[in-house]
Amino acid sequence: AAINHLSILLTHRFSPPAGFQAQPEKQAMSRWRAVASRLSAPHLLSRAFSKPPPLLPQPLSRTFSKAAASAAATSHSPSAASSAGPRPEVRLNSMFLSKPSSLALPPDSPLRAEDPHYEGIKRLMLTLLLFYSKQSKSIRGANAVYHRITSHVDKPDIYEVFQLEKTFKTTFSLLVLHMWLVLRRLKEEGKDGVKFGQYIYETYNHDVELRVSKAGVNLLLTKWMKELEKIFYGNIVKYDTAISPEASQDDLVNVIWRNVYADEGSEPMDAAATPAVQALARYTRREATCLSLTDKEALFSGNFKFTTVLPTVPSPVKQPSPAQ
Repeated sequence: AAINHLSILLTHRFSPPAGFQAQPEKQAMSRWRAVASRLSAPHLLSRAFSKPPPLLPQPLSRTFSKAAASAAATSHSPSAASSAGPRPEVRLNSMFLSKPSSLALPPDSPLRAEDPHYEGIKRLMLTLLLFYSKQSKSIRGANAVYHRITSHVDKPDIYEVFQLEKTFKTTFSLLVLHMWLVLRRLKEEGKDGVKFGQYIYETYNHDVELRVSKAGVNLLLTKWMKELEKIFYGNIVKYDTAISPEASQDDLVNVIWRNVYADEGSEPMDAAATPAVQALARYTRREATCLSLTDKEALFSGNFKFTTVLPTVPSPVKQPSPAQ
């Protein structure tokens, strides 16, 4: 198993292949239609990327409208409010404007991922099995980092706040967006960061393949995965360009609209979706800065946590009971 894992690690890199060029928008979006056509059965999509049964990929402007309407209906439902407790008010235009800060977990956080500490014969045996080798530590760290990404993307909150219906495309698009955020930060660490990013990319690639395979898509799986890989690299290039110093403030908003929300690359931005798209762009820009402020040790060990997107509701203050 270790040999197979190592061989997989050596066959993939997260940097674009030689000669890779970003595809035009229409061609890139046609890849989504090709992917969707191969996942033509609703039960396949219900088993891949989401636990609640999602709909087949549809024009995202309509999907956005459904999600927004559903969220509004839920927030105004007395039964929902009483069963789930008070829900925080989402004000998209005022979110993600606070000063960026490190995402590193504090030393006493219960969410920290720590290597087990063994002594005596156990430690000796694990040392002989290369458990404490640099490569083994990197693989464990990459798994921890990828778990941070998937646990964040899989939460219902991120779809509620950014008014997205949970479909194959939206989940995959958010996954790629957060992969890009992490890989971009790792490049700041030079060769060590690039090498560590390759471990994370392979973990991502293996996870996507497992999810699709478990959904029952076995025929043409290799070809289908290559299409997803092209979408991944295309999105990475677009995000890099949109956040570069030469880019305008609206470039990232437009790229997020096309990559996450829109069904057609040339489709104009839906006016109703604009606040949500702009909020996701602000979140992305802020999160990129927060990751740059996160130290190398926290990043390589996976001991960081993405910013919570749903505002917290302050606990109600208990009124003192009247004196008897």
